[in-house]
Amino acid sequence: MSTTIPATEPDTSTPPTWLPLAAVGITLVFWASAFVAIRHLGEDFSPGALSLGRLLVGATCLGVVALSRGLPRPTGREWVSIVTIGVLWFGVYNVALNAGERRVDAGTAAMLIQISPVLIALLAAVFLHERFTLYLGIGLALAFGGVGLISLGSAGNGHDNDVLGVVLCLVSAVVYSVSLILQKPLVARLPAIHVTWLACTVGAVVCLPFLGDLVDQARDASASSIWWVVYLGVFPTALAFTTYAFALRHMSASSLGVTTYLVPPITIVMGIVFLGEAPPAMAYVGGALALVGVAVARRKPRTIAEEVSPPA
Repeated sequence: MSTTIPATEPDTSTPPTWLPLAAVGITLVFWASAFVAIRHLGEDFSPGALSLGRLLVGATCLGVVALSRGLPRPTGREWVSIVTIGVLWFGVYNVALNAGERRVDAGTAAMLIQISPVLIALLAAVFLHERFTLYLGIGLALAFGGVGLISLGSAGNGHDNDVLGVVLCLVSAVVYSVSLILQKPLVARLPAIHVTWLACTVGAVVCLPFLGDLVDQARDASASSIWWVVYLGVFPTALAFTTYAFALRHMSASSLGVTTYLVPPITIVMGIVFLGEAPPAMAYVGGALALVGVAVARRKPRTIAEEVSPPA
């Protein structure tokens, strides 16, 4: 589901070269598969129920790892940030993305979420006083030009509500970007695994009003659909975070960030294979333009946007 800026404490051990690359590959496949799984489960679980199910599983798995490394000790101010991140990133993000994927295909959703680094760079320039560069301005214009093309392609795709799906996916991208800005100072002092676990738990608590829906829909769903919910919590949420943190510990943030450009193509291929659907033609053009915008925005001088990558 999602990922954070992992703490980059010194690591004296040097793993084999293939191991960080394998961790990157695992992360990308799991993140891409999340978009496909969400789309697949759209008929069995409502957006809120699916969010709660995924977060309960993810919080449990992350808690096992986090508590094995000691108890977190956030300050009062840090708790405010953690709760805000939990509400926005794990609560609003998941519900909006799940709702959006009921209206747009998995590949289109993945392309829209990929504009997050541009939004993060813009927010960092405004709130963290990082430089607003020419590259950022051009990248921002290109990325949102791409979003406009995706919207046009969705509107002409034969479904009345597709544009609303695009908007919902953009809401997910925005709240994720805001959360990363809030999280940046937190992981400078607290272990990233603790921040992620606490925020994921807050998100699960926020989604508790959907518990009745989850119970009712799980009762009617097939066993395979229930296992797909468990999959979302274990693999794209908990395990992919761990493999991403490992990869970042042994690779540069900029090199790792570039690999996330592969998430939309992988998602599109998975969507074709497992769901028998693909984005409309115009969405491919818009997605490519948006990714070019992200690449331009990440040009030097380096900003916080180089240190983060969109989740699923």
